[in-house]
Order: sequence, then C-alpha cells, then structure tokens
Amino acid sequence: MPSTKPSLFSRVRFGLMRRLLYLWARSESIGDPLTRIAPASPAPILYVLPGRSFSDLLVLDRECARIGLPRPVMPPGGTLEEDVAYFHLTSELVWSGRADPRKRSPRLLRALTAVELQVTPDVKVVPVSVFWGQSPDVESSPLKLLFAHNWGVGGKLRKLFAILLHGRKIRVSFGQPLSLRELTDENLGHSRNLRKVNRLLRVHFRQQRGAVVGPDLSHRRTLLKGLMHGPQVRAAIAREATEQNITEERARQRAARYANEIASDFTYTIIRFLEVILSWFWNKLYDGVKVNNLDNVQDIARGNEIIYVPCHRSHIDYLLLSYLLFRNSLTPPHIAAGINLNMPVVGSILRRGGAFFMRRSFRGNQLYTAVFNEYLHTLFSRGFPVEYFIEGGRSRTGRLLDPKTGMLAITLRSYLRSSRRPIVFMPVYIGYERVLEGRTYLGELRGKEKKKESFFDMFRVLSALKLRFGEVAVNFGTPVALNDFLDEQQPEWRSQLGEPEFKPDWLPEATRQLARTLGGAINAAADANPVNLVALAMLSTRRMALDEATLARILDTFTGLLNDVPYSEDTTLPGLSGAGQIGHVESMGMIGRQSDALGEILFLDDSQAVLMTWYRNNILHLVALPALIASLFLNNARMNREQIVRLVSALYPYLQGELFLHWREEQLPEIINRYVDGLIGRGLLREENGQIHRPDTASVEFVLLTLLARSIIQMLERFYMAAALLLNNPNGSLTAEQLEGLCTVMAQRLSILHGLNAPEFFDKTLFRQFIQRLQAFEVLSSDAQGRLHYQPELEDIAENTAKRVLSAEIRLSIRQVARSAG
Repeated sequence: MPSTKPSLFSRVRFGLMRRLLYLWARSESIGDPLTRIAPASPAPILYVLPGRSFSDLLVLDRECARIGLPRPVMPPGGTLEEDVAYFHLTSELVWSGRADPRKRSPRLLRALTAVELQVTPDVKVVPVSVFWGQSPDVESSPLKLLFAHNWGVGGKLRKLFAILLHGRKIRVSFGQPLSLRELTDENLGHSRNLRKVNRLLRVHFRQQRGAVVGPDLSHRRTLLKGLMHGPQVRAAIAREATEQNITEERARQRAARYANEIASDFTYTIIRFLEVILSWFWNKLYDGVKVNNLDNVQDIARGNEIIYVPCHRSHIDYLLLSYLLFRNSLTPPHIAAGINLNMPVVGSILRRGGAFFMRRSFRGNQLYTAVFNEYLHTLFSRGFPVEYFIEGGRSRTGRLLDPKTGMLAITLRSYLRSSRRPIVFMPVYIGYERVLEGRTYLGELRGKEKKKESFFDMFRVLSALKLRFGEVAVNFGTPVALNDFLDEQQPEWRSQLGEPEFKPDWLPEATRQLARTLGGAINAAADANPVNLVALAMLSTRRMALDEATLARILDTFTGLLNDVPYSEDTTLPGLSGAGQIGHVESMGMIGRQSDALGEILFLDDSQAVLMTWYRNNILHLVALPALIASLFLNNARMNREQIVRLVSALYPYLQGELFLHWREEQLPEIINRYVDGLIGRGLLREENGQIHRPDTASVEFVLLTLLARSIIQMLERFYMAAALLLNNPNGSLTAEQLEGLCTVMAQRLSILHGLNAPEFFDKTLFRQFIQRLQAFEVLSSDAQGRLHYQPELEDIAENTAKRVLSAEIRLSIRQVARSAG
C-alpha cells in the first residue's frame, strides 16, 4: 500500500525549506530536459535520485517547477496511487554517507507491480543527478575544493558544507526516461524485472557521474607506476637494456623519465583556476561564443570513451573546447600537445589542465614509443576523454590539412588490443571571425618561415586585445562510432582481438579511411560566418573591389543557396542579411570603404586580401559543388543534366581529396541535381526543354554565377597545371619531386602574369597532395626509379574537362608555360 499522505504541515515545511535554501542557492539544468522528458503519452513520471538527500530533493523540486515539469513532491497522477513522485535508488546510512545497496525502494516496487498487473499502462522513471561544486569561480580555496562534488564518500555534514560553499552553482542532470512498460514486455518475471531496473539505474548514475566529474582521480596517482607493468613497456625495457648494453633497472628509469615527460597531471584546482581566467579572456576577446549541437556530446559521453577531434586553426582551440565542456558539465579531455608547448610556466599550467606532451617524431626510439602507446591505452581503457588534432599542426591556409595518421593508428591498435569501452570520435569545427594569430599567419602566407612558440607569445596576445575579434562558433558534428566504422571496413575484426602489438595488414588502410572520414565530418559541421562569406565574394572579383549594393546581393545569394541546399545538418549559417554582414565585417576593420559620386565602393587592400584567403578557405568546401557546376556555364551556354553529372563526377574525387567533401560517389547524382535546382531557384540558371541554360551574359545573374564559379577556378587551374606538365614531358621522364617543383614555379609565374594575390596558389603541399591523389586513383604510377607514368585518363582530365571549365586564355597560358618548362 502507498505510504501515508504527507500532512499539510509537512508540505508547508518543505516549501519553507526550499525558500530558505534558495535565499543562497542557485541551480540550473544541464541541456534541455523539457523536450527529453515531456511525455508523449499521459504516463505518470517517477523521479529517482541516486541516494537519500533532502537538499537534492529541494533542488529537484525547484528545477521541475522552474522548467515546467511535474513536481516530485506532488502525486504522479493517473492510476498510480502514490503520494509523491520520487524515490531514492539507495538509502544512506546516517552521518557516514555510505549507501546500502541491499535496500530496494518500496515506491519503485509498487510502481513496477502496478505496471506488471496492468493497473496502470506505464510509468516513466526519470533518473536525476544533482552536482554541487561545479563552478570554478566559487572554488578558489582548498576548503571549497575539499567539498566539491567528486568521487569521495558523502554525508550530511559534507553536504552541509557543500551547500554553504557551492550552493551558488548547482547543476541538475535529467536522464532519459526509462519505461517500465517496455521493461515488463520482455517477460523476465517480477524479480528479474526489479533487478534489471535497479541495474540500469545504477549504470546510468555511474556513467552520468563519470561524464560530469570524470573518472576517479585516485587512478591518476598510480597511473605512471602502472605504465611500467604494461606488456609492451616491459618488452621494450628488456630490448633497450640488451641493445644499449645497460641494466634493466637503468632502462626502467629511462622509461619512467619518458612517462613523466609525457603524462598530464590533471588537477581540478587548475581547471577551475583556468575557467576564471578564461571567462574573463573570452568576454574581453569575443563578442560571443556560439555552441551548436552540444546534445551530440551529452548523448554519448555516458558509457563511451569519447575522443574529440577538432580542426586546428589556433592555439585557442584546445583552451576553448575544454572550457566549454567544463562549463556544460562534461569532463574536460586529456589533450595531446606538441613538446614545443612544454615551455616554462606555460607547460606546467597546460599539463595540470590536462595536456600530455608528445615528441614530433618517435622514429628510432622504441622505448619512448612503447611508453607513449601504453599511456594512451591506459587513458582509453579507463574512460578518460581524450582530444587530439588529426591535422598535426595549425592550418596556415585556413583549410583542413591532410591528416597525420599517427594518433589514429595508436588509437586503433589500443582498441584492437582491448575494446572494453566503445570508442566514439566527436568531430568539432571551430570557426573564428578573426583568428588570434592573424598577423603571424599573414607573414607566413607571404613566405616567412614558421615562428617557434615562446613564453613571450602570451604578451603578444595581450597586445592584440585592442582589436575586435567578433564571435567564435564551436560546432559539434555527427559522432563516428569506431565499432560501426570497423564493421564497415573490416567485418571480421572482432575475431582478431587481444594481441598487445596487434598490427593486421588491413590496419594502415583502415587508419587512412578513418582519417578521411573524420576530416569530412569536421568539415560537415562548418560554420559560415560573415567574414568567411565576404572573403568568398570579394576574392572572386578581379580587383578585390565591389560596389556595396552588388556585394550585398552576392552575399544574400550565397547565403540563400547554402540555406536552400544545406551542405549537412550540422552546418550553421549567419542570421544576417547581406547588408548586415557587410556592416559587421566593416565594424571589425577587415574591409575598406571608398565613396565617390556614384556610390560606395568596398575593397580589400593587399594585406587584407592575403589574409582573407585564410577565412575564405574555412568554408570553400561548402560551395565547391555549386561553384563547379557554375564554372561549367562560363564557357557553355547550355548543357543537359546528364552532362553536368558526368563532368562534375569526373572532377569530384580530386575536389573531395583536397577539401574533404563528405559525399560518397554514389550520392553524387542526387546531390548535383539538388544544387542545379538550387541554382535555378536563385535565378542563376534556368531550365527549358530538358536543357539547363545560363543567364544572359549582360545580366546581374550572370555576374553572380561568374563570381560563384571563380571561388573554385584557382583549384581547377592547379589541377590543369600538373596535368599539362606531365603531358608536355615524355611519359616516365619526371619524378614526383620534379613535377612538384615545376608546378610551383609555373604557378608563381602565372600568378605574376595574371595578377593573383593568393600565396596558396603556388603552395607546394597542395601540388604534392594532388600528385598523390593521381597515384591513389592509378592515373599515375611510378617505376623503380621513382619516375611517373600516366594513363590515357589523364588526357581526358586535362583537355576535355578543362575545356568546359577554364577559359581559353588560362588554358593557353598554362600550355605555353608547360612547353617552356618541358
């Protein structure tokens, strides 16, 4: 039978206690619990707290009342005859804080029985966790940190101190509702039903606590000592002793030094200190930080080993990501950092903030490799979230760099060795309206050597704070589950597990495919901000200048096209009109204005134009396909859809390789037709009698179509240069290095002849990657001497396709320079 209904006095006392608590306390909910819990059916709700805590119940009642959910202290309603709508998973022993797992909640037992006997159709059980002490700005003393929410044992006295010290920032996490009807439909029997629901709730609370607080910090104190006992490390120590003719004890000491050099010293005191500093810094630096799709992270953080793989555009990236995760009640990750950042003072702070340091190359040092691999395996297997950059270093061109597969290979080998926790990769796109290192990148784009990081860089950063940096966007993409990826790539992988140094033949190719998949997922989460779009439009003009009305129309057209045909569900766009975008970029001092009798002219000077290539390249992949389609109509008045699909499909693999486009080739016909329809809808093309026509060449629409096409033309010109050089030299006469050098020289000459102010046009790396893609597609092959031999398909790429997209002037210039080079 239900317990006795609380008296009026008890309800009044509860209300007074809640009011008294909230004279001091402040609470907020994690995520959007209303959309998750608001029942689609009239099933009554029972809230479950992990342990008996009156203060937690007060907080839960306040949050439910605030966000519009049924209150826990009121009857659940329906045919479930209970006086209140909450229960505790376990009972606390007074003062000790220890839970007694043997006791089962009578209210849960009655609810389960009511569902089994069909007295009530269903009951939704909602697990709720209340976290005290998650705000660093109120945890600045050892006393406060002592009573912060962690994995330690609780108790009434401890909770009292927690209320006093941390009541200003309380986080409430509502879990996914558990349907008792769905549970009982499995026909397990009453006893097994009861055990299962308790087990599911225990697992949820453990995982939720781990996601917010992180794994038990006591593991960290013994982690380094445990590394020395790993099978790979023991074998490497023995090998080092033999090869270096030293004792095993000395080799072990060397391994211990490597471990100390590598391992982070994750300290919540520093994390909380950094949040205070970074809160001030972000508010000083940015107009705002936009976070999108954070639910993607919160949904997978429980029960999975999560690896964050952001794009790398700035040193701010890892600070910003850790800050946002911590502010949203998620455990900050351990971050792979280059050993160059292990500088005095800075290195120590970063290490305590979760950074672990790695040398640029492990080659030739098997002992270091074994220690590093074992360290990462320990992080993965114990559930510490990890972050690393698959690009290796920061992108100086603004586009996603070709991935370095070392960390991914280590991750895959660790997982094949022991896959106790599912690994899920979380791609993250971080987009800046003004990047902090902009001045440095400008010099490097103009040919200066990359500067080595130093302690004094911090003071240079402070000097840049007088500039306006606009907003920064952090977009979480679609998660990539490693199990699903391996099932697709190598269905038999589960039968090959368990070896410490497992290196199957298929691993290198799978690693490369995983890198490409993650690169595509990062770019799919791109944010197109006003600076990106203005850069895209202005750099497509010949003189880097446009009248204000035309620029506004171009921006409206580009934004509208991206909105009509979204690149992906994770991509975000600005909410401003074209005129609003111009005003925003101008207010940041990133574009110039000149007035005359005919109106307003907006322009980029030489420095602005060079740096704007960086911002354009952030989102070039978003317009790559529509721009390629548009380029077909620069030299052709009309085409049918089949021709468009065929020509775009021929060039797509090369665009995909350079820009990490996320569509598979079998998806192309549908995607291409969607973009054709989008261009027609915007008036940039028209369809008559089964033919797609370009606009009249004297119309504004043709100008817009031309500017869209020009955003991709330089990339197509680079492709044609490499092909023309190969075709104008005897087959098998050039090595890859010679071809790369000739391409660079040709591009530099053409940039002078045609007045291009785009340093990336003659970037050696881009030519090298294109040559590698030709080899991967077997259009090129190399002999024993490393000389390149091309297949007949190259001529089709170079001539037939180029005629459709490149002007006769450009093709003639490239062929003339190619002949002189040959």
